[in-house]
Amino acid sequence: MNQPLPSTALQLRSLVRGSGELELSLAEIPVPVPNADEVLIRIEAAPINPSDQGLLFGAADMSAAVQSGTAARPVVTAPIAAQAMPAMAGRLDESMPVGNEGAGTVVQAGASPAAQALLGRVVAVIGGAMYSEYRCVKAADCLVLPQGATAVEGASCFVNPLTALGMVETMRLEGHKALVHTAAASNLGQMLNRICLKDGVGLVNVVRSPAQAALLKSQGAVHVCDSSAPDFREALTEALVATGATIAFDAIGGGRLAGQILGCMETAINRSAAEYSRYGSSIHKQVYLYGSLDRSATVVERNFGMAWSMGGWLLFPFLKRVGPEAAQRLRERVAAELKTTFASKYTREVSLAEALTLEAIAAYGKRATGEKYLILPNRA
Repeated sequence: MNQPLPSTALQLRSLVRGSGELELSLAEIPVPVPNADEVLIRIEAAPINPSDQGLLFGAADMSAAVQSGTAARPVVTAPIAAQAMPAMAGRLDESMPVGNEGAGTVVQAGASPAAQALLGRVVAVIGGAMYSEYRCVKAADCLVLPQGATAVEGASCFVNPLTALGMVETMRLEGHKALVHTAAASNLGQMLNRICLKDGVGLVNVVRSPAQAALLKSQGAVHVCDSSAPDFREALTEALVATGATIAFDAIGGGRLAGQILGCMETAINRSAAEYSRYGSSIHKQVYLYGSLDRSATVVERNFGMAWSMGGWLLFPFLKRVGPEAAQRLRERVAAELKTTFASKYTREVSLAEALTLEAIAAYGKRATGEKYLILPNRA
């Protein structure tokens, strides 16, 4: 039976004012009533992913953020530089809900059999506005978690797991046999390492410190290259020779790393070249930028011939590319391996209000490895 619910609930909102200021706050919104094919979920856990922070913070300078309001209803404001405002034109003066994914318990269901079958189940869902106490979605969009799995365990079911699986699928679809991943000690990177070890896929993990290298090696990673080491290029080249990797997924974005990877791929390929070509090797080398941990310009030194490409890669276009059947197969694998391959770890769990403290923003806003936060929207 559908249980009694409050008439209103809290939702985290991000607003970019035309005057050049970001405002983060908690809005009280009506609790929706599900239509026949919908369910209402009491959201119990939702991660703060790097992809969420683009909408959350916009182009604001969060180092200059100021907190006001009350402990229960904080308001955070931060300035946006004039030169950054044109990029915000599409969202000016529109209060926007945040949070790509989350998990919780279905507390109300529409009349359709598919919706009714989910009543009382713990489900994960992706679709935006997950930093909310309640969220109404299509029943077909829910991923039912395995018996005994909690919302915390299922909160990160979509973005990181499907991105990691999507990288391996893209590698196969485009005819490569091994891949390179940067920022590889991240939550996503650790998942990708487990996938590749399980599936027998060659993987070159690029990290940014000796501590991150040690972390991945302790988890069985075979090829780990530290970009802060003086012999980084030599080590990367040797790993590329060993694996034959000719596709890379770069979470850094800015700086010289993407170009360095292409250059090392060319060097590795030429180790076994039968003859010299002034156009470089004919084997195609691909780097996809899928993140922007470094927001500076992407610098590319052309030392890798002509058979190469660099472009962007995003999860949702990939899922559209492979189609609903393939996407469902990937989701089912995530559910089946939720507590092993796709297990997530969090630095801290916070309520909606706690997520808007300057202390929390300074921590998760760094997007640093080991600083992943989880919002518990219904925690007081």
